[in-house]
Amino acid sequence: MPDVPPAAVPAADPSRRRDLAVAAAVAHDLLDDEHPLIGLLDLQDLRERASALHAAFDEVTAPGQHVLHTFAVKAAALPAVLRRLAALGIGAEVASPGELALAHAAGLDPARIVLDSPAKTRTELRTALRQGIALNADNPQELDRLTELLATGTGTGADPGPGPGGAHGPIGIRVNPQLGGGSIDAMSTATATSKFGVPLRDEGGRAWVLRAFAERPWLTRLHCHTGSQGIPLERMAAGVRATYELAEEINTAAGRRQIDTLDIGGGLPVHFGGDETAPTFADYARLLRREVPGLFDGRYALVTEFGRSLLAKSGLILTRVEYTKTAGGRPIAVTHAGAQVATRTVFAPDAWPIRVAAYDAKGRPKTGTPVRQDVAGPCCFAGDLVARDRALPPLAPGDLAALLDTGAYYFSTPFGYNSLPRPAVHGYEPGPDGRLGFTVLRRAQTLAEVVAEAGGDL
Repeated sequence: MPDVPPAAVPAADPSRRRDLAVAAAVAHDLLDDEHPLIGLLDLQDLRERASALHAAFDEVTAPGQHVLHTFAVKAAALPAVLRRLAALGIGAEVASPGELALAHAAGLDPARIVLDSPAKTRTELRTALRQGIALNADNPQELDRLTELLATGTGTGADPGPGPGGAHGPIGIRVNPQLGGGSIDAMSTATATSKFGVPLRDEGGRAWVLRAFAERPWLTRLHCHTGSQGIPLERMAAGVRATYELAEEINTAAGRRQIDTLDIGGGLPVHFGGDETAPTFADYARLLRREVPGLFDGRYALVTEFGRSLLAKSGLILTRVEYTKTAGGRPIAVTHAGAQVATRTVFAPDAWPIRVAAYDAKGRPKTGTPVRQDVAGPCCFAGDLVARDRALPPLAPGDLAALLDTGAYYFSTPFGYNSLPRPAVHGYEPGPDGRLGFTVLRRAQTLAEVVAEAGGDL
């Protein structure tokens, strides 16, 4: 199979690497009738973003201050990606038994896994306790359940499980400072009525947290996740500041450093309007240093839980244009990328718009006078559009459409409409000789697997 010549692979230009990857995907026959849709992930960009995250916090933390950066597994639930991130010093934040299983499949050290979920079962809690995984209790009822499990032991026979003084991972409480939402209601986690965490401004909320720590010396962490797409950085920093101030109050009341770790969540917004990265991890870390200087004096270990900001701009979804038509005077390009991979964009296009790039059948960027057109997916409902009335070079059958900035969430949060199989995901990067090569990060789902998943073997 042909390779891209070494001189054609620039080391520092992700947009040029992206164009070369599209052309190479065509040359390597990664797209065909059986697989008219694939995901592509720039592994060099992934490494650079992980390095930028480490560097951003290294700049502001005290010497020797421990920081565990975890990746929100929901953003790209692929073991091959989790393994690569782990090799880059990034752990995993999981929010379900499935995500925990994926982290284990990727070989993650339990000490580098954090469990967050508002609906943990007793079994999930027992598993986390036995494995030494850090977890954050979401509400008073869950904390009561944890207290019972720790008091009575979580196992039987030769495995009594952790007791009050036994071995278990760090345990904290998630709090909601109730600072308000952002531009996307569904993504706002710190509103007055959010389902997440203990609401600090509700009557008795803060007092309950203070009492919970006073009565349970084994609680050693405080967790807050204020950020998400559409949340301004200043509000994220305010959430971290509120968490830090509460930790100081708890430790003062305890007369010791009971809380030794602050989990400040993630949620750094991503700029989807162009190739530039804004805000950066460094922007956020410097803002936190200005707004919460005590966070970085070395007294607290830190945990972060970034997801979208680590991977979104590293990936794209590439699809073949199968047909073109016109309806009501509007050109329409019918592709294989729709709601099954771009669910949020299809159902909430104003909140989740994405860029679309046009390529010809050989994978070369298309030129020509832009024409306003719809880019449609294959799902059998009228609203299955990933771009509406978008100015693009005229698309024709056999051309390619690339959904940009889709490295996070779009690969691994499928919508099962029409039983469309999940596409393969390929990583790409220049090799030692400079040639662009591909690595399979996830095989395409077969039709037999679609049938089996639907209970076809019953």
